[in-house]
Amino acid sequence: MSYQALARKWRPRNFESLVGQEHVVKALRHALDEGRLHHAYLFSGTRGVGKTTLARILAKSLNCETGVSSRPCGKCSACLEIDSGRFVDLIEVDAATNTKVDEMRELLENAVYSPTRGRFKVYVIDEVHMLSTSAFNAMLKTLEEPPEHIKFVLATTDPQKIPVTVLSRCLQFNLKQMPPTVVAGRLADILAEEKIPADEGALDLLADYARGSMRDALSLLDQAIAYGGGRVTAQGVRDMVGAVDETHLYSILDALARGDAASALSVAEEMRTRSVSFEGALEDLAAILHRIALVQAAPEAVDVRQESRERLSALAKTLDPEDLQLYYQIAIHGRQDLPFAPDEFAGFTMALLRMLAFAPARRETGDLARQEGPPSGSQGRSPGRPQSVQPFDGDWPKLASVLDLGGVAKQLAQASELKRFDGDSLELRVAPAAKHLAERSFQDKLREALQEHFGRPVRLVVEIAATAGNTARDRAAAAIGQDAFVRDLIENFDATIVQSSIKPAR
Repeated sequence: MSYQALARKWRPRNFESLVGQEHVVKALRHALDEGRLHHAYLFSGTRGVGKTTLARILAKSLNCETGVSSRPCGKCSACLEIDSGRFVDLIEVDAATNTKVDEMRELLENAVYSPTRGRFKVYVIDEVHMLSTSAFNAMLKTLEEPPEHIKFVLATTDPQKIPVTVLSRCLQFNLKQMPPTVVAGRLADILAEEKIPADEGALDLLADYARGSMRDALSLLDQAIAYGGGRVTAQGVRDMVGAVDETHLYSILDALARGDAASALSVAEEMRTRSVSFEGALEDLAAILHRIALVQAAPEAVDVRQESRERLSALAKTLDPEDLQLYYQIAIHGRQDLPFAPDEFAGFTMALLRMLAFAPARRETGDLARQEGPPSGSQGRSPGRPQSVQPFDGDWPKLASVLDLGGVAKQLAQASELKRFDGDSLELRVAPAAKHLAERSFQDKLREALQEHFGRPVRLVVEIAATAGNTARDRAAAAIGQDAFVRDLIENFDATIVQSSIKPAR
């Protein structure tokens, strides 16, 4: 017996076996069981999520010889012929190759005739958005006044291109991309039935690489079985699709968190020896950064296996949220810039070097170190960090300029004004225009810097209220306004000072 591809062999034959689209299945089953049948249905969604499969199951439900229901028998001649693609009253049309108005008119002219075998004639028009405007207009009349024996099922990956006049005459269902956990679970069930051994990690990789498409996942599984000689392994899947081992990307992120360029480039060089796709590497790196950001903001929203969760949690504690956002943007833009790089490896490594060069905390700390040089006895301490407990004379702008801070936390310190300090508690005031700087995470960073400066616990209170003009920014603005060169520019060239652009030097 000839081999049948897994995507065809394991195509769902009924609503019960269809996974990942429960919201659509529930609505269709209720409609079928209650006899509330519409004449036109529109299924939209990306490739391989089950649009055509749902259309065939719906056709079986309408034409099963046991009667209209959400549970077709699957054994009568109508069900068997629909499953095999031989049912005369199920007409499947690919709109991508039948776009002309004449072809649509011919199709609709035959629609007026009663079904040959079944209860209903079911027209399944795939990629319906590819039809011409004239073809849509020809279809519209039939959609407005459909014969009782006609059901239309339209499928599309781009519903935006379908005329509103057509959309308004259809029941619309949006099929979702399938979560990787659902895809991996389905693959595991299929392999168990096929009696083919597989690594759990391999199925997770296939599910990730399928990008929400069950059909793509099954096609990749077929390929992985052939590649592994009857066994599906994680390394085999990586080699087959040119995927990056996530351990390499985690190592790169560890190196970035330490500011260790040499280690990051060393990992990149090892990746090059394995002939991985660096475009895919940047895509996967961005995906990991996204998951780390979710762990920082909403840990319960992250759906990954335990090993990955532990790595993500560790990096979430190590990476600054601002650095994380920067890395994500650089990864995204680095992928877009790859075609312009000398080669993919150069583009990838340049993206890593950008991440190191532009990270706010390291850049500002590094600038201070270059300006002041390492203090005596600073071995083992980070640049710019005080080596002893410092007194506080009440000059908050001066203190704000020497605290070991970067990014938004530094801006908070510079935009705030001292209200009160009693040795254990420090109260600051921030103007309403700068209240976005006073988020809890930035206050926590400022509190940590204060405690390190004073060498003891410090209670920090930040209130949003009008300031009296005694912040580090105010002093910087006043100093700029008094500068002779700036005054000349204002007087001779009608220049203006952009207050928001002023940043006090450390």
